Amino acid sequence: MTLDDLVEFAGGLDGVVVQTARAGDGSPELAWGDTFFYYSPDGTIPAAQPFATIVTKTYPGEESSRLDRPGAFRVNVAAGRTLFTEYTGVAPRDASAPAGPSPDDTVIAHPTYGSLGWLAVINPGPNTEADLRRLLRSGWEAARSRFDRRQAAGSTSQELSEK
Repeated sequence: MTLDDLVEFAGGLDGVVVQTARAGDGSPELAWGDTFFYYSPDGTIPAAQPFATIVTKTYPGEESSRLDRPGAFRVNVAAGRTLFTEYTGVAPRDASAPAGPSPDDTVIAHPTYGSLGWLAVINPGPNTEADLRRLLRSGWEAARSRFDRRQAAGSTSQELSEK
């Protein structure tokens, strides 16, 4: 599964905005070249966190991903408690940082945000393609549900203030 395949799949989900950070867009320099997936049916980059990201370089504290290798990248997905536990065998609060290099093409706890229910796959391939599509769709569904709840709560608050 290539980086382009992932962008096409996740970016093709209804209401998804894809942002690849670059100079001049307000993104921190460290994020330049990384891709962020947001649920935003109006097509704008929301203030909310993305439901998935693709990173192409090693961030501080995440050396176990070994993204300094040519062509290496990591897909990160906000999986939530249930899927996180299904894939790792532990609850997010019990996730620990990797002790050594993380394997490629394997679903793992995110090296920094695992305790928040994020999963990751380094250099996805045939072993993780179906899982990654499932996780991306689940992350998208959760982001869409949060958006819908916020919209409904905002409408209710606005309706009450107009009365």
